[in-house]
Amino acid sequence: MTEALLTASKPELLDKEGDRTLRGVLYDYFAFGRSLEACREIFANFVDLSTTQYLILIAIKNSTAEEPMGVNQVAERLYLSGAFVTNEINKLVSDGLLEKSPHPDDRRRVQLTLTQHGLGLLTRLAALQRPVNDALFGMLTRDEFKVLSQLLSRLASNADSALKLAEHVKATLKFEEDQRASAATSPESRKKRRATIRKAR
Repeated sequence: MTEALLTASKPELLDKEGDRTLRGVLYDYFAFGRSLEACREIFANFVDLSTTQYLILIAIKNSTAEEPMGVNQVAERLYLSGAFVTNEINKLVSDGLLEKSPHPDDRRRVQLTLTQHGLGLLTRLAALQRPVNDALFGMLTRDEFKVLSQLLSRLASNADSALKLAEHVKATLKFEEDQRASAATSPESRKKRRATIRKAR
C-alpha cells in the first residue's frame, strides 16, 4: 500500500500490510460500540429514562461518601457538557429519582444521591443488566478485563483532543484545496494554460 493511502503514520499502528490491523480494530470496535449503544437504549427504555438519564443514575450509584458526586463530577465521568448534565439532573430531581444536598466540605457545591425511588428503579434494572453484561464481557479473563478497562480509560481521555484535531486538520485541508482550486481558475492560470496549449501545437 502506498504511503498516501495509509490512514495512520505512527509505526505502532502499522504492520507489514500497512494499516490493515488498525482498520480491523476499528471495524470490531464500531461493531461492539453499536451493540453497547443498543443495549444502553434497552436498559434506559426498560425504566422509562433517556439514555443520558440512565447513565447519570448509574454514575451516581457508584459514588462514595469519600468521593461524592456533583454535577461537574458526573459530567467529567460521562464526558458530557456540564450544562447538558445539569438539565438532565434537574429532570431526575423533579421525578424524585435524585436529591441534592450541600457538599460537606464546600457549601458552594451540591452532592447528588439516589432517593429510595431511584434505588428501587436501579434494583429493578440490575436484573436485566446482569445477564446482558455477562454476555458482553464474560469471555474475558479477569486479567484481560483489567487491561481492557485501563486501555479504554486511556483512549477515552484522549478522544476529545483527537476530535479537536480532526476539526482543525479538516479545516486546514479544505482551505488548501480551495486555494488550489482558486489558483487553477484565476485569469493568470487560464492564460498560462492557453499559452502552454499553443506551444504544444
